[in-house]
Amino acid sequence: MSTTFIFLLVIAFIAWYLSYSATRLDRLHHRVETSWANLDALLQRRAAIALEIARSEASDPAAALLLTHAAHQARDASVRERSSAETGLTGALGILLADVDHVTGDNERALISELRELTEKIKMAIAIHIDAVNRTQLVRKKPLIRLFRLAGTAPAPVIYEFESDAI
Repeated sequence: MSTTFIFLLVIAFIAWYLSYSATRLDRLHHRVETSWANLDALLQRRAAIALEIARSEASDPAAALLLTHAAHQARDASVRERSSAETGLTGALGILLADVDHVTGDNERALISELRELTEKIKMAIAIHIDAVNRTQLVRKKPLIRLFRLAGTAPAPVIYEFESDAI
């Protein structure tokens, strides 16, 4: 075999590896985006249920005011304010759920049951999102990925503070 053929073979392998790595990184970024979209939809649904609970007879007027304020903040929060807003809603819901023994209406019980089911889904979505972010960050740290700038202009994925809270 000639050295030219071996050289071309090595170049072809490096090109294939870089292409494979870029494709994998693109898939990981897509996974982060879809996991965040799923988590965001669940969080928006949680805020909507919190508003429904605040309007129902399941909460006293003071708790309803606190819950309404926290739910509106969570729904309307910008990216920078999202963590504190979601943490605030979690705290408000925690206060409400600690005192649900007095709830008598079927509608209120259904809302609280739906909220508990949604909370479990949110915990699962957070775990999936954190895993996707961690894997993407791990691949982005590889020297070849950084050297050849295979991440392109995609922003580095982040984990929000509220995701580490106990929702």
